Amino acid sequence: MAATITGGAAKVATDAVAAATGTGNAAGVSAVSGASQVAHTGLALVMDGIEYFITVPMVYLSVAFLLVAIAAKLVRSFRAGPPPFQLALYPVPRHPLIASLRDTFGMPQILKIEPLFWFFLVMYHVGFLLLILGHLDILSGINLVPPESRHMLGAGAVGVMVTLPTFYFLGRRFRDANRVISTPGDYLLLLLLLFLFLFGDLMSWGNSWTASGFVMTKADFARYFDGLASFSFADPRTVLHGAHYHFVVIHVLLANLLFITLPFTKVVHAFFSLPLNLVRRQPWKES
Repeated sequence: MAATITGGAAKVATDAVAAATGTGNAAGVSAVSGASQVAHTGLALVMDGIEYFITVPMVYLSVAFLLVAIAAKLVRSFRAGPPPFQLALYPVPRHPLIASLRDTFGMPQILKIEPLFWFFLVMYHVGFLLLILGHLDILSGINLVPPESRHMLGAGAVGVMVTLPTFYFLGRRFRDANRVISTPGDYLLLLLLLFLFLFGDLMSWGNSWTASGFVMTKADFARYFDGLASFSFADPRTVLHGAHYHFVVIHVLLANLLFITLPFTKVVHAFFSLPLNLVRRQPWKES
């Protein structure tokens, strides 16, 4: 498989040189082909196969695992039946849905107790929403940012909005009260998120550091996402050029690991917070 992948990559690179120069001369073709052969033998060939697995098949497997695991948790929750105690809050609001939305997204209880924690939570949630929109924007037909732009949504600012709060959340875990209730899984999850965001930041900010940056623009990532969405199983190396391709591989690997571990972490509360708040804000019922 790896040999086929690298062979395809070499052909695309050769065609690209011929198209760029407008000549397609034999010397240029030989130079590219020779470079490809040198770069993709031995251990490099094995690494090509590993990187391909991470950036294509593993993406499908991790997303499928996430969806199945979340669906299984939801089914288990619905089958568990009502709890043996009353969850509703008093007084009952006039508009339970509005109150539930306020509890879920406004987090007023946290604001009263820990304003600084609330501030970083709001920043993180807004940043994470923009992060999702930014990745969806890469897909064809969704152009929140012009397709010809070198940058994704926010031009690096969205990465800051999720990275800074993650640093705070990690540091907060070492405080006395929070350290007592923290588990190794809490630290590992935060470290996974932190490095996921940092490698995303490196790719995003890299386009601003120099004239050429990481040589990976929004259009390049769009071609990669289009390949995933169409299940073409194309090698991303054919559309993501530059020496920093390994940053992309690490970023995708961390995202895959997040998808796989997410159903077993506390972060999964995001899928249950609004339904639970709806239950809590409903009128009391006598059992």
